[in-house]
Amino acid sequence: MELFNGRLFHYFSVSITSNGVKGFMEQNKKIRTGVVVSDKMDKTIVVKVERHVRHPEFKKIVRRSNKFKVHDEKNESSVGDKVKIVETRPLSKEKRWRLMEIVERAGK
Repeated sequence: MELFNGRLFHYFSVSITSNGVKGFMEQNKKIRTGVVVSDKMDKTIVVKVERHVRHPEFKKIVRRSNKFKVHDEKNESSVGDKVKIVETRPLSKEKRWRLMEIVERAGK
């Protein structure tokens, strides 16, 4: 455990075999699940993550979505795949996420 700016971090060893990343990972990294909407770039995919939130005035549940550029080292995912992504250091101007695993392949 380590204290940093008043926040306590717990470190644990993790081995992510899907993209070859090994080493230490902070427990408070964000993990999201989404669907690949584009794989046209080399080693980069675009993942759409949807979440459901309650509208503050009308109290109706509405869908909100964000698109993230994700680093895919082996170009192993394709459009329609359900994937898990993990937050990482900035890899380029827009890439701050890395592919963790492919949860479900697209049925083609």
